Amino acid sequence: MKNMPIENTAHSEKTSKIPAHTTKRSASERSKSSALTLRRMTLALFLVTALAAASSYAETKTQDVRIAFLGEKGGDAWAGAEQGIAEANAQGKFLGLRYVLLQAEDADSVRGLSPSAVIAATSALRMSRLAADVAPIPVLNTTAEDDELRQACEANAFHVIPSFAMREDALFQWRRKSPDGGVRALAWHPLFEKYAAAQLNKRYTETTGRQMNDVSWAGWAAVRIVAESIARGGTSLPEAVGEHMRTELAFDGQKGTDMSFRETGQLRQPLLLVKDTEIVGEAPVRGVVDPSNLDSLGLPGCLK
Repeated sequence: MKNMPIENTAHSEKTSKIPAHTTKRSASERSKSSALTLRRMTLALFLVTALAAASSYAETKTQDVRIAFLGEKGGDAWAGAEQGIAEANAQGKFLGLRYVLLQAEDADSVRGLSPSAVIAATSALRMSRLAADVAPIPVLNTTAEDDELRQACEANAFHVIPSFAMREDALFQWRRKSPDGGVRALAWHPLFEKYAAAQLNKRYTETTGRQMNDVSWAGWAAVRIVAESIARGGTSLPEAVGEHMRTELAFDGQKGTDMSFRETGQLRQPLLLVKDTEIVGEAPVRGVVDPSNLDSLGLPGCLK
C-alpha cells in the first residue's frame, strides 16, 4: 500500500479558516464607505442647487436705482457722474443695488423716470425751476454757483458745487495771510493728492482720458452722496433720500473731512487755493480762522 502524503493540518487550518469577524468587518466598512460616498454626493448636489438658487434669488432681487441727469451728456458733470455710478455699483452689488444714470430733458421727463434723485448741470434759473417742479425729488446742483440759489433755501435743492460767496471768502482769508498772493479758490484740482485724492484723480483720468475739475468732481460727488444716503438710509424713496442728505450726511469726498449740507442746501467743504498750477493752501485758512469751521466759507444759513 502506497504511502499517502500527509497534509500539514495545522498550516491548512491556519490558512483556510478566516475568522468570521474579519469578514463581517470588511463588509461593514464597505457599507459605511458607500454610505459616506452617497452622503457626500447628496451634500454636493444640495450645495450646487443651493448656490444656484441663491444666485438666481440675488439676480431677481437686484434693485435698479434710477438717477436722472439733466444737462449736457458727455460734459464734465456727466463724466464725473458716470465715474460715481461705476464706483457706487462696485459697492451696491453687495446690497443688491444697481445704480443707473438716465438722461432727462425737462421736469416732465424727470418725473416720468421716477428717479431717486436728479443730477443737474444747468443754469441757476433752470436749476431753481427744476427743483420746484419735481419736488420732493432731491436735485443736486453741479454747475450753478449763484448765491441767490442758496438764499432761496428750497427744501429739495442741494448744491454740491461751491458758491461764489464761498470762493470769495476763501480768497479773503488767504489775502489776510498772504497779501501778495494771486490765487484761485477751487473745489478740486487734478494734482490734489491728499486723502486718497490722487487715487480718485487716477481712476477718473484712466476712465475718461480727462483731468478731474470742479464740475466733474461735483458730478462724481453728487452720485456718491445719493448712493451713500440710500445705502445708509435703507431706501431709495426720493423723500427719504433727501431727508438723509439734509440731516444725516457725513460725506468725505476725498477732502479729508466730513461734509454735510447746510440749511441753504450748500455742501460744506474745504476749498483748494491754487497759484498757477500749484496748490499753495486750503480754506478755511489756518491761522486766520479755525480750519475746521467750514461755515466760514459762504452763507452759513437761510436769511430769516
